[in-house]
Amino acid sequence: MIWFALLLAAMGLFLSAFFSGSETGFYRIPRVRLRLDALGGDPIARGLLWLTNRPSIFVATTLTGNNVANYLTSLAIVMAVQASPMGQSYTAELLAPILLAPFLFVYGELLPKYLFLNAPRKLLRRGSPLFLVCVVLFAPISLLLGALDKVLQKLVRRSPEQVKLALVRRELQQVLEEGHDVGILRPHQFRLARGIFAVAKQPVARFVEPLAHVPRARSDAPRAEILQLARRYRIANVAVEDATRPGHLTGYVRVIDLCLESSSAAVPIRPLLEIAATDMHLTALTKLEDAEEPLARVLDVAGETIGLVTAKALRESLLAEGRLC
Repeated sequence: MIWFALLLAAMGLFLSAFFSGSETGFYRIPRVRLRLDALGGDPIARGLLWLTNRPSIFVATTLTGNNVANYLTSLAIVMAVQASPMGQSYTAELLAPILLAPFLFVYGELLPKYLFLNAPRKLLRRGSPLFLVCVVLFAPISLLLGALDKVLQKLVRRSPEQVKLALVRRELQQVLEEGHDVGILRPHQFRLARGIFAVAKQPVARFVEPLAHVPRARSDAPRAEILQLARRYRIANVAVEDATRPGHLTGYVRVIDLCLESSSAAVPIRPLLEIAATDMHLTALTKLEDAEEPLARVLDVAGETIGLVTAKALRESLLAEGRLC
């Protein structure tokens, strides 16, 4: 009886360590390397890649496996106490789990997580056959948990795609950090990459100069007055408002055009590119670069202009956020 209890305890401890470590390794393994191995025909890498594309199955299998491991360990402790001379003592049954808890925590949770954290690819490759077997064995429970997961998704309105994107973003950031550590990326390249991650999901409205703070000239203003306004505020592009509708922007004037063209020619007013206030930082910058425009008006949901945003300000924010990260 005591040997059977020890066997159950060893099995429970092994399963606890295996599933706890696999969970850490799953979120730590470089998916870029995993995909390359899978494209090379590695069957183990293909299995792991299949799991990474189905995180709900992995999580359900891990949770089920940990619960099985905890049940086996608890059962083994109770059986071992009952087989000992103090078998009928309720005090012994209560104290045994308490005394063994630090041992189980260190060798069933802490140590395997540390090992998988430092060598995720190597350990996951070795344990993947067993994990895939567990995926098949625990499939009925995983399907039940998957159905519950879909119900919770409808309640919290958070799709698996959002979780996958967050994982991919974190993984790519990890790849860039490793590239910087080994010298592949130069410091300014690394700062730029960090800046992109920092501002990628921020709306362009955060970088807008409010319309009340924008220096602008009237559409009927003479050339000399526009040049004087540009020198005063040290700007290369001057916003132009309708002479008959103050505050309504009609376009902008490039100072370089005023300097190159004849003084007798009409003031060349260029149309303003329009960007929605809900657009993300990188989306707005891409639109400005594609249109080869230095600035654009930003519109709210009602179609009203809330201010101007410049390509220069968006580019500078990338480096500024990269330094702060």
